[in-house]
Amino acid sequence: MGAKILIVDDQPAIVSVIENYLKSEDYRTVIAFDGIAARKLIATESPDLIILDWMLPEMNGLELCKEIRHESSIPIIMLTAKAEETDRVLGLEYGADDYIVKPFGLRELVARIKTVLRRVSPGQDASLIITHRDLKIDMKAHRIWKRNVEVILTPTEFKILCLLASHPGVPYSRLQLLNQAMGEEYLYYERSVDTHIFNLRKKIEDTISEPSYIQTVFGIGYRMGDEK
Repeated sequence: MGAKILIVDDQPAIVSVIENYLKSEDYRTVIAFDGIAARKLIATESPDLIILDWMLPEMNGLELCKEIRHESSIPIIMLTAKAEETDRVLGLEYGADDYIVKPFGLRELVARIKTVLRRVSPGQDASLIITHRDLKIDMKAHRIWKRNVEVILTPTEFKILCLLASHPGVPYSRLQLLNQAMGEEYLYYERSVDTHIFNLRKKIEDTISEPSYIQTVFGIGYRMGDEK
């Protein structure tokens, strides 16, 4: 069987359509109709990915997403009727890995699921340990520590950090980082890289206002600082 997907939406008709289609694609499914129930299922079912509606009773999707990110790197795809760019950026800032606007196509949803899950699965050359200053990155286990304290990253954040840390001092454009972390189909989300970088800095920098790990290269993009 395929990956286990937790579907969190308060509209039973939408849940039923998504569930039936995912099952036809060989995914396993778990259902929750509100944020509180979803939180319990995350603990008991250990889903591989969460499809999370923004507007939920009891606890909205953004609050749940933020709570999950404090303790887990489970991939999250936000599903919402909010179509403004500011809403999409807000979802990413709270830790979502992707963002799909209603109404949506089921084939598109499955394509996004596959893309996000690929970011979690280690590649053939992922048996590497990268050590950079106070950071230790285990590319096979998808784990990172700073000064021996584990830092929880989303799959997208992890991919971006691995690319930067693998080549300290080398500048990468937003498009290069986006292509590496999310794939070519996401290149029209170029500015979302800034949100992922901001989230990364909050997690690994000692001072966000004066970042020493992930540095901005004006007019180009970002690089990993190569200072020892």
